[in-house]
Amino acid sequence: MKGMYPKKGRVILHVDMNSFYASVEMTYDPTLKGKPLAIAGNVEDRRGIIVTSSYEARKFGVKTTMPLWEAKKLCPQLIVKAPNFDRYRTASIGMFELLRQYSELVEPVSIDEGYIDITESYELGSPIQIAKSIQSRILNELDLPCSIGIAPNKFLAKMASDMKKPMGITVLRKRDVSNVLWPLYSSEMHGVGKKTAEKLMTINIRTIGDLARGNEIQLKKLLGINGVRLKERANGFDSRPVDPESVADFKSIGNSTTLPKDVTNQQELFRVLESLAETVSIRLKQKNVLASTLGITIRFKDRKTITRSKKNAKPIYRKEEIALHAKQLFIKHWNGNPVRLLGITGSDLVDHDQVVEQLDLFSFEKEAKKEPLFKAVSELRKKYGKSVIENAGLHKVDSTHQVGTETSFNKDFLRTFPRDHEKGK
Repeated sequence: MKGMYPKKGRVILHVDMNSFYASVEMTYDPTLKGKPLAIAGNVEDRRGIIVTSSYEARKFGVKTTMPLWEAKKLCPQLIVKAPNFDRYRTASIGMFELLRQYSELVEPVSIDEGYIDITESYELGSPIQIAKSIQSRILNELDLPCSIGIAPNKFLAKMASDMKKPMGITVLRKRDVSNVLWPLYSSEMHGVGKKTAEKLMTINIRTIGDLARGNEIQLKKLLGINGVRLKERANGFDSRPVDPESVADFKSIGNSTTLPKDVTNQQELFRVLESLAETVSIRLKQKNVLASTLGITIRFKDRKTITRSKKNAKPIYRKEEIALHAKQLFIKHWNGNPVRLLGITGSDLVDHDQVVEQLDLFSFEKEAKKEPLFKAVSELRKKYGKSVIENAGLHKVDSTHQVGTETSFNKDFLRTFPRDHEKGK
């Protein structure tokens, strides 16, 4: 399939989950499917704001940021639910880990969308075949719909994914830009908000085509360097790489491995978990973060896959801590059947500088003895900056250490996760 890929340049997909929060709620409660559903920040308050809504609700005019009273006026039969972010994070982890089976170059942008560079994934099929595979697997394994844009860069991929919703796949090439994008209003362009569009109107730029042909000096004076960047995008150019290490609102670090054979020996499975824990620990140190929640994935011989997660008493990053938590979860949820894949994922990541140590009775005395040192370090950081002294255990490791990731999720874990998580099991 290499002939289906450009000799120069890249092939990038933008995967955008459709009506994500509402779709996840429908996965947990299938009776909601096909009904007008909205997620609102305050269900009891008429002034509550709509966070998102199903496509059935949107047909009645229900929109994001609309007051709840107005939405119910437009759609009296509207079903309203409060957001459940534990569910949404879990589904998001499943989606991104699935994407990483197609390429290591996956960049989460938010909880429900991300980019994937498939330039070197030609052995898996043509770009359209890969997009169809991703879309069908997310639907079949997670019971969630998505739209996918296929393009030579991130900007065009994002624009393409917005063109067909729900469950669309759109190809957008540079040669299509003048016909497809230029006639659109500038406010419809990714990266142009309402205020920017209003500013562009002051210099008679109404469409994306006007922006593409705009005067660069005039644009820079009006919008700074962003004006030049927007003109480039309007002409279909975007050199940004897909960066797996970029900082995104959604944060998780995971690693998994498919075993060469089905394994039932507990000690052998523990050794695999220890190896995965080391890899996850290295990646946490690379990003200078700790994991507040730890999850494991177990795929059995019959391909059934389960994921279980537990909130930690305090954020962790050390290999030994990760391995211990992973083993405890494994023992609790392994049914003794042969295992073919194991995975560990750290999520709800926090910067180690922001972590406040929650001391228990056993660690208090030991930590108290360090207090003079902590005070000294604090003073040094105030005077010379945060980076003057770093915790040796959290010091960034060699960035050349590459870690592969491969994980598969199944919608079964979506149904069972919250009970364990909410009870703190």
